[in-house]
Amino acid sequence: MVFDDDLPGFGLSLSKGGSRMWVVQYRNALGQSKRESLGKVGLLSASDARRAAGERLARAKLGEDPHAEKVKAKARAAVTFGAVVEPYLEAVGPGLRPAYLAEAGRYLRTTWKPLHKLPLHTVGRPEITEHLTKIRNETGPHAANRARAALSAHFAWLVGTGKAETNPVMGVPKPAPEVRRARVLSEDEIARVLKACRDDDFGRVVRLLLLTGQRRDEVADMAWTEVDLAAGLWSLPGERVKNGQDHDVPLSAPALQILAGTERIEGRPLVFGQGDGGFQGFSRAKAALDKRSGVTGWRLHDLRRTAATVMGDRLKVLPHVIEAVLNHISGHKAGVAGIYNRALYATEKREALDALGAYLAGLKPSVEIAAADPEPALAKPKKRRAAAVLAHPAKRRGAES
Repeated sequence: MVFDDDLPGFGLSLSKGGSRMWVVQYRNALGQSKRESLGKVGLLSASDARRAAGERLARAKLGEDPHAEKVKAKARAAVTFGAVVEPYLEAVGPGLRPAYLAEAGRYLRTTWKPLHKLPLHTVGRPEITEHLTKIRNETGPHAANRARAALSAHFAWLVGTGKAETNPVMGVPKPAPEVRRARVLSEDEIARVLKACRDDDFGRVVRLLLLTGQRRDEVADMAWTEVDLAAGLWSLPGERVKNGQDHDVPLSAPALQILAGTERIEGRPLVFGQGDGGFQGFSRAKAALDKRSGVTGWRLHDLRRTAATVMGDRLKVLPHVIEAVLNHISGHKAGVAGIYNRALYATEKREALDALGAYLAGLKPSVEIAAADPEPALAKPKKRRAAAVLAHPAKRRGAES
């Protein structure tokens, strides 16, 4: 070790093997001696090495510890963005609905995969903005907005747990303005969609979405234990609905026909789909349905809005009953009132959905559409069909007598 006379602490280290390295040596605030390599002689000039050593020595005099900060920076660089994705999903998973968790996982694992190898602290607005532009160009503005929201929620959790200092998504503009959807299918569009539904799981899901006004995943993940055909009732547990409250959905005769005609698979608790989850493959099935029906520019969630609109505009169902059917906790059901009104409107809900079922069964498309299967998509209930009788206890008593 050879130290400089003009700058104490700055020196040259010569190893037995002949390598030469610029070094700086100082004491930290605790009085501990620290030695740090600055670079190899030849790759780093003497003047640059002296300047670097002077900067470290000055920081040490101010009470800082350049060596400890270097170790900390090295450890921070080893934590990549990809390394904190799974811990986040595991931590927030219990508090999210399965559909939301699956969507967040898809965006963070797949959509944001180009950021996975970057050190977490280097992920900033430039990287996020650049990739958001690619997402918008490849999958559209709506997907880009959802990807941005998922990333922002992730970074908010990272900041809260001390794994990140800031949320770099804040300040990054949304790829597109959020437009509140208001698409409602017309009578003719409803009739054409129903006529084009096949006698398969997707067709049954679409018809039940219109007949019940419930959300897509609530219908697609329906379990047989939730359905009581004899009582004509579908009971959704709180963990399967958005507001977390148990929700009873009366089943009209057409809805019961669909469920009574759905084959039960031994050992499978779910009504629709195959494998571990409920029905999947919506995108391809929806595209095929659009082609058969000729109705485009709508989403499955629009059927929920359509059902509510039909009940209000055509069937004159009162707004608070429509809210009860949709399981909305707003308006008159918000706050304390909602707690005590939870069990009300069972009769009104059944009357509303029975009227909706009869209305939908009577719709006819204005243009000729070939039936997608031998049976009509929403045939009027047959008098002798057990499910239709079971839907109404009064009719069951009449039939038994």
